[in-house]
Parts: sequence; C-alpha cells; structure tokens
Amino acid sequence: MLVAIIMAGGSGQRFWPLSNEEHPKQLLKLFSDKTMIRETVDRILPVIPRERIFIATNVKQAEEIKKELPFIPEKNIIVEPKFRDTAACIGYASIYVKKILGECNFIVLPSDHLIGNRNSFLKIIEDGEKLIEKPGRIVIFGIKPDKPETAYGYIEAGGERMGKAFMVSSFKEKPVLEVAKEYLARGNYYWNSGMFMWSGKTILSHIEELMPEHWQILESIDKLLGDSIDEDLLSSAFDRFEKISIDYGVMEEAEDVVVLPADIDWNDIGNFTALDEIFNHGENGSVIRVHQGEQVVEHRSHDNIIINEGHKKIIATLGIEDTVIVETDDVLLVCKKEEAQDIKSLLKKIHEGGA
Repeated sequence: MLVAIIMAGGSGQRFWPLSNEEHPKQLLKLFSDKTMIRETVDRILPVIPRERIFIATNVKQAEEIKKELPFIPEKNIIVEPKFRDTAACIGYASIYVKKILGECNFIVLPSDHLIGNRNSFLKIIEDGEKLIEKPGRIVIFGIKPDKPETAYGYIEAGGERMGKAFMVSSFKEKPVLEVAKEYLARGNYYWNSGMFMWSGKTILSHIEELMPEHWQILESIDKLLGDSIDEDLLSSAFDRFEKISIDYGVMEEAEDVVVLPADIDWNDIGNFTALDEIFNHGENGSVIRVHQGEQVVEHRSHDNIIINEGHKKIIATLGIEDTVIVETDDVLLVCKKEEAQDIKSLLKKIHEGGA
C-alpha cells in the first residue's frame, strides 16, 4: 500500500512579498488557477487515493491548508507544532501514518515543485515501488542536469545498476560554478529533487540507527498519539528535536540508497528567477505577471521579472535590466536577479528593524 506524505510546512521566504509564513509559496497560484499544493495533490491522485494522501504542515498554515484541500480527510493533515526541518517532519509523519494505516510504503514529496510531465512522473512512481520491495532500500528521484546549477545539491551515481536506477556513490553540497560545470561534464551527477520513496519500516529503522536522539523523541511522541493529542506535550517534544534535514541525518549515511533518474520536466521554483525558465518572455525579454487591473510599462528596459499585484498601480521602468520587481498592496521589492536567492537575508533585516 503506497501512501503520499506531502511536506507543506515551508515559509516560502524567497517568494516574499507574495508569500509569508501564514500564506507561503505552496498556497500561491503562480502557474495556473490552482495553488501549488493543489497541483501537487492532483498530480498523484491517479495512483494514490485521497484517503492515503497526508499533508505535513505547521500550526500557522494548517487552517489554510484545510480550506485549500477540503476533500482530504482532516485527520490526514499532520500538524507540527514547530518547524524542526525534514528529519523531524518525516519521522513524525511516519509514526503518525503508521498509527492510522499500519505498515505501508511511502512517497515523500515537496508541496511546491513544478512537474511538467505528469505521465512520466506517475511511471517513475511505479518504478520506485518495485525498487523499494527490497527491505532497507531508499529511492531518491534524481534530475539530470541541463546546466551547471549552483542552487541544488547533487547526487553522484555509481556504476552499479538496479533496473533503471543507480547506486548512490555520494551526495554533494551546493557547488560553486566551476565544480557544477565539472559535475555536468562528467554525466553521472543528478540534482537532488527532494522526492523520496521507502517503506515505513525502512525509514524508521534508519532513523533509529543513524539518529538515535531523534528516535528517542519519536518514541515519546508515539506514546502521545491517539484519538486526541496533548498539544503541550507534543510541542515540548518538538523542542528537543535538532534542526536537521533527512538528507544529512539519514541519506548520507545509509547504505542501500539508489537514485532513480526522473525525466519529468522538473523545477523546484526556488526563487523568483525560476520564472525566467517557466514563462514566455515579452519583446524586451522580460517576464511580466500582472493582477487584474494593474499595468507594467517598460522603456529601454529588458530581461526583468516584474510582478504587479498592487491595487490598480502602474509599474514603469526606464533603463532597468536583470532586475526583479514585485509590487503588492503593502510592499515593493526591487532586487537584482543575482541577489534573488538571498531574500531571506533582507527579510531578517526587516524583522530586526534594520534600515
């Protein structure tokens, strides 16, 4: 039995001011009339029924998630009291689902990625199910690089093959440009998509072995789970989790990890510059997105990303290039494209009251 865990607890800070902690990226309608999380759910419904789709989110976003996905059973909305990164999220979700459904297999998906080739994606899931029939195996979907990207982690594939998959030789941090070019040239490196498949037994046994402190906390949480949950005790337990990703905590140390190449027209939509790859460009080479009644006028300006959601406002540019401009009712963001990855630092300064 295959169960989907969709991770939807991120704050989407790199898409500020369109997104914030209460209304993050996964709740934005960036590419269609559907939110990104709704796109994610709809994408897997042909192979996983709604009763086996679980959404892992946090207290700040839970109510909005429920409103956005009213057809998902309310008990399938897993609410984390605090953000403690993906190792805590996946561990908690795994014991939560086990309480309800017993032993099962999992596919773990981010809620805010774009996948253009849905049919290929569903076929990859079928391939992954066959691979995780072997006890202890972990499957990661790997994306073949088409450019020397420095914003993604990389997976080095070894020579040993298991059907369509390769044994993972190593995981690489986000590289500098020259190293990314080398990975691209070698041909056996894949982007880490953050999409995983495993059995419930496999992931929990790996956490027990490789992250014993996390495991002890999960055991204490397991005793809390029932018809109702003591929110204070759950929150106290989450306080004890170290903030660490499942990649660092498990993937880099586990033995039987394979990368399954996924040719699915994938983009993780990490920041505003991803829109350059998704949308058509106007005559000036710019991506223009306007809300109803708003307007953008460019003069001697080119290669910009301009989003106007301000109330009946005009954005006019003169001599502007390679810039991101985002207007909402209460915020105007202007930054160079090359700085868009670091919007988090700007938000931190705003919250600290910096000028």
